[in-house]
Amino acid sequence: MDKLNRPLIDLRISVTDKCNFRCTYCMPREVFGNDFPFMGRDEIMTFEEIDRLAGIFVSLGVEKIRLTGGEPLLRRNLHNLVSMLALRDVEIAMTTNGVLLPRYAPALSAAGLNRVTVSLDAIDEATFAKITDSGHTVASVMAGIEAAESVGLGPIKINTVVKRNSNEEEVLDLIERFSNRDIAIRFIEYMDVGSTNGWSLEDVVSAEEIRQLIGELKPIPSVKKSDVAKRYETAQGDEVGLITSVTEPFCGNCTRARISADGRFYTCLFSSRGLDLLSPIRMGSSDEEIASIIRSHWQEREDRYSEIRSEMSKPSDRIEMSYIGG
Repeated sequence: MDKLNRPLIDLRISVTDKCNFRCTYCMPREVFGNDFPFMGRDEIMTFEEIDRLAGIFVSLGVEKIRLTGGEPLLRRNLHNLVSMLALRDVEIAMTTNGVLLPRYAPALSAAGLNRVTVSLDAIDEATFAKITDSGHTVASVMAGIEAAESVGLGPIKINTVVKRNSNEEEVLDLIERFSNRDIAIRFIEYMDVGSTNGWSLEDVVSAEEIRQLIGELKPIPSVKKSDVAKRYETAQGDEVGLITSVTEPFCGNCTRARISADGRFYTCLFSSRGLDLLSPIRMGSSDEEIASIIRSHWQEREDRYSEIRSEMSKPSDRIEMSYIGG
């Protein structure tokens, strides 16, 4: 348990800091351009190192591992890592922008991946293009979702970051597009992760605004106390979720830790620094020694940034979402 009596249950592991999208709220092209110094191969954890760390975290109580990026499917032969992790007693999920799923979904499913969450911020092609700045299309993401469905990587969830004057008008269209399918949409309040996206509270479309936009909603009880999404059923019987980190914080129930692609341990999405775990691994530390480092670091954890956001000035060195894995 940490200092607020929160257990460590969920682990998110970034496998790369690279992405084939340049979403304006995450990796704006003016910062993450062709000359951006992404991590070199030697800086990034090998699959064997990731698997070893995962095993240590599972021994400490982790029940679910989510593979993230950047865009995780840019990591070559990712299915090999999944096959390693699948031998452990843990649920394995992945968050992706979806465009590479038609190519990789069958191998990932065969390797033991349980399910995927796909990021999709708009159904309208022009809006999608403006947000992602990638050259990819909504159609390519939809093809990825269908590929994941076809090999059983579900129930699939759709993550949509809602930003004012950007894609509020997409909310109802997204719900309609996935109506009557085993797909749940989660609308996420635009968060102040990192320091390059020009975040302003004025750009946040609050959960209450989204609820009013959707209309009649019936609350669905949470499966776990630590679930980040408030779940609802629409009048048409579809499930939607709201992730309310800005206006209705849920820090008190946070059981998540994050590992960056270069092996740094972060106890909060809004962290400024992480604890280096890769160096002890490469220096020959035992599993027991590394477990002790992790346990001690978690026990000292008292992060609750979203609950005290209004009391703080924004740090200039907060880690970027693309590095820590969202």
